[in-house]
Amino acid sequence: MNTRTDVVFLSHGGGPLPLLGDPGHQSMVDQLTTLAATLPKPQAIVVISAHWEESAPTITAGSQPPLIYDYHGFPAEAYEIQYPCPGEPELANRVYGALELAGLSPRLDDERGFDHGVFVPLKLMYPAADVPVVQLSLVSSLDAATHLSIGRALRHLEYDNLLVIGSGFSFHNMGAFFAPNTPEVQASNQAFEDWLAQTCCDSNLTETERYQRLVNWESAPHARFCHPREEHLLPLHVCYGLANGPSNVRIAATILGKQSGMFHWGAVPSS
Repeated sequence: MNTRTDVVFLSHGGGPLPLLGDPGHQSMVDQLTTLAATLPKPQAIVVISAHWEESAPTITAGSQPPLIYDYHGFPAEAYEIQYPCPGEPELANRVYGALELAGLSPRLDDERGFDHGVFVPLKLMYPAADVPVVQLSLVSSLDAATHLSIGRALRHLEYDNLLVIGSGFSFHNMGAFFAPNTPEVQASNQAFEDWLAQTCCDSNLTETERYQRLVNWESAPHARFCHPREEHLLPLHVCYGLANGPSNVRIAATILGKQSGMFHWGAVPSS
C-alpha cells in the first residue's frame, strides 16, 4: 500500500490558555493554524502527548473518547471546551500491532479520553473535529532510547494519509515561566533551542549522530534548566524515531515569553 505520513512535533503551550485568548500564546496559535493550512488534511491523527504516562505504551481504542480536563485553577469556560472528534479503533489496533512487532508490550485502553495535549492543539488546527484521533502514551520510565524505539516501531504502521503529532513543549520549566525573564534565562532558553534546531534540522549530521544527540539530550546546553523533567521533550523523540531524518521545517514561536520550537517532517514513507 502506498502510504503518506506527516510527522510534527509541536509546543502546545500552557494548559487551556491557547484557547482562552491569552496574548502570551498568540504566536503559537498563529503558527499552528498556519501549519494546519499547509498540511494535507489527514485521514486520521495519532498524538503522543506529554500528559499521559504508562508503564508500557498504551493506545486509546475507544470509538468516542471523552475529554480529560487535566488542569486546575482556570476559568469555568476552560472546563466547558468541547472537541468531539471520533476515535479510530482500527488505527489503534494497527498501532498496537506495530509496537507489538517491535517487542514493546503495548496495551489498548477502551476507556481513556483525550487530555489537553491532544484537544488544545487539535482544536486550533482542525476546529471542525472531523478527523479521527488516537492517542499514544509515553512510557513512565521517561527513557530517551525507549521513546526513539517507539517511533522506529511506528515506521511499520500502514495507514494512508496519516498525521503523527508529538505534543510537548521544547521549553518546559514551569518555575521559569513565572519568574523574571532575565538575560541569563533568555540565553539558557536560546542555547537549548539552538541545539535542538541543529539536532533536528542539520542535514550534515548522520542519522547515527542525530540519534546519539537525542539519546544524550541531557548533555545539551542548559538541558535540565529547560527540562527539569523530560516528559515534554520525549514526544520529539518519538517523532524523530519515526521520521529517521532531518526535519525539513522548523517553526519558531514565542510562548509565555519563552522561545519555543516546532518541527515538521513531511511525507515520511512507511517501512
